[in-house]
Amino acid sequence: MSLSQITLSLSRAAEEQHEQVINPWWVGLMAIGILLGMLFALVAFGGGREHS
Repeated sequence: MSLSQITLSLSRAAEEQHEQVINPWWVGLMAIGILLGMLFALVAFGGGREHS
């Protein structure tokens, strides 16, 4: 096997693995949902306290 054939086969193998498993939009939406849930929990638990 020549060097050019090895290089070509390695570049083809690298191109095939380029597909992403998880869509970045779903990761962002889940992160926003978690952060908003934590914000609402903070407001709900801290809303009854008086300021000193």
